[in-house]
Amino acid sequence: MQHPAISPGRVAVITGGASGIGLASAMALARLGMKLVLADLDGPGLADAQGKVAAIAGDDGVMALPTDVSRPGDLMQLRDATISRFGDVALLMNNAGTEGGGQLSGDPARWRRIIEVNLWGVINGVQAFVPLLQAQGRAAAVVNTGSKQGITCPPGDTAYNVSKAGIKVVTEALAHDLRQVPGNQVTAHLLIPGFTHTGFTRAETKPDAAWSAAQVADFMLQGMAAGDFYILCPDNAVSRRVDEVRIAWAAGDIIENRPALSRWHPDWAGPFGKALDSALNKP
Repeated sequence: MQHPAISPGRVAVITGGASGIGLASAMALARLGMKLVLADLDGPGLADAQGKVAAIAGDDGVMALPTDVSRPGDLMQLRDATISRFGDVALLMNNAGTEGGGQLSGDPARWRRIIEVNLWGVINGVQAFVPLLQAQGRAAAVVNTGSKQGITCPPGDTAYNVSKAGIKVVTEALAHDLRQVPGNQVTAHLLIPGFTHTGFTRAETKPDAAWSAAQVADFMLQGMAAGDFYILCPDNAVSRRVDEVRIAWAAGDIIENRPALSRWHPDWAGPFGKALDSALNKP
């Protein structure tokens, strides 16, 4: 079983498609018979990715287009080129992102780049493609790649956390808006990866604790098939139950009027540890 948009001969557009989760997703979709449009910054990585996907989908089944997702015009050009070449878009995966490094008092230029790529890249993609997806009158889907850091907001990587928290808000709003459309056939999904071995990990060998990008891609497709909005991925070190406790604790800071980010507050290390142990030891 697959989401109805995942169908042989239909087309998936993936930003950040030259590597990591984007490329792994493209290869998984190609194996299911879909045609692929890979969007990423220009360079040898994009050409290499096109070759890898073409080895599965054939040269006629893949197109690669240099794209800077921070520029709305680039996303519109991507949309128009896709329709001109293939005449269809079944899946838009807004996956392009840049790594963190935006401390609260950090370089403003770095802050802007993180927000422009990670958050505005998703907004630009939604605004360029969703009206088209709705107008097609066929099953379609939008997957936006978020992060657990956009939910629990661990200290030290503020700009990245802000960008990913914004993606969560945008994707929730998109899902709500789509539900209001009579006869709507477009679904929205928030992909929330765990620790994943990509270029961001800066390790040639996959750490034991990490999932591979291919595992995330497979989990995403399973979640879409199940109709999940929040596709919350575990990894080899953190189970879904641990994630649930961490997410609930973060929300509890507001409800219980605890100090901000109390999970990392020395006075609350004990209570959080007890909450985690209690949850994990429940029958």
